Amino acid sequence: MGIIRRRMALVGLGVLAVLAFGTIGFVLIEGYSPFDAFYMTLTTVTTVGYGEIHPLSTAGRVFNAILIMVGVTIILLAMGAMTQTVIELELNNFFGKRRTRNMIDKLEGHIILCGFGRVGRGAAAVLSESNTPFVVVDHNEDRVERAIKLGMLAVLADASRDDTLRLVGIARAKGLIATLRSDPDNLFVVLTAKSLNPNLELSARVAEESTEAKMRRAGATHVFAPYVTTGHRMAQALLKPHVLQFLDHTTHAGVGLDVGIEQVRVESSCRFCNRALTEMNMRQETGVILLAVRNAEGHMRFNPSPEYQLADGDYLIVMGEADGLKRLESMLLEGTK
Repeated sequence: MGIIRRRMALVGLGVLAVLAFGTIGFVLIEGYSPFDAFYMTLTTVTTVGYGEIHPLSTAGRVFNAILIMVGVTIILLAMGAMTQTVIELELNNFFGKRRTRNMIDKLEGHIILCGFGRVGRGAAAVLSESNTPFVVVDHNEDRVERAIKLGMLAVLADASRDDTLRLVGIARAKGLIATLRSDPDNLFVVLTAKSLNPNLELSARVAEESTEAKMRRAGATHVFAPYVTTGHRMAQALLKPHVLQFLDHTTHAGVGLDVGIEQVRVESSCRFCNRALTEMNMRQETGVILLAVRNAEGHMRFNPSPEYQLADGDYLIVMGEADGLKRLESMLLEGTK
């Protein structure tokens, strides 16, 4: 869009320069009034050919001949540039949509991010950092263009429409994040998404605490109230600043320690499945700290004992450096029982 804007600006400046050149020339050479001079210039460069307003002198005709050659050339170039711009916009729009559609059709297990406002941009940043495939859906053209400039896959559409969600591959999606401006909009998106894909993980934003229960009844797996969360963190910053700083270090990339908190799933094919935690030697082998275990039924066990037996579907909530976390994932993936 920047090249097109510059091109249109140059076309406009060229036309204005020709009109100004002709107007000033007729005023100085023939003594025309400014309006008559402008009118004479306009009819000349547009090749309308109404004739001379007043008889021209020899000097005036020489100037008019120069104006015809220069002015008509610039006007023709301007018309050609505008035509080229229109064609390019149409082609870019066509091929851009086609390319986006092809990329979306290849997505599998992706996240649909509905809304690219302040909350949506924060969610997009986390998804990008984790290399998770996702597609942005927003009805605001400026926001969609901003997402595309950031290298994200984005669609200009109404996220609450069934055909829109089908377009972005909701049947193949892993989850959906609803960060639209109003609670009714997010609620409608959650209801629509759940009806199209009952197995979808849904994360929704609410502005009012009273909406949280409704959002969960509609099918939202996770519900967040940004204003409540922000107030809580602001109070914690004063009451427990070191705890908050530590949590920021472990949950946000690029803020200090190279430490993160991750969840790792235990599969039935894992050689440690149905074995005690002590057999993994997790701390010695990877340097990772086990914080908790969430079993397949959803129960969370904090700081499990070394005798705890891992089972299929368990999630290990662990904390450690990036290299250690990767080694742990490799340990859980290598080999089969």
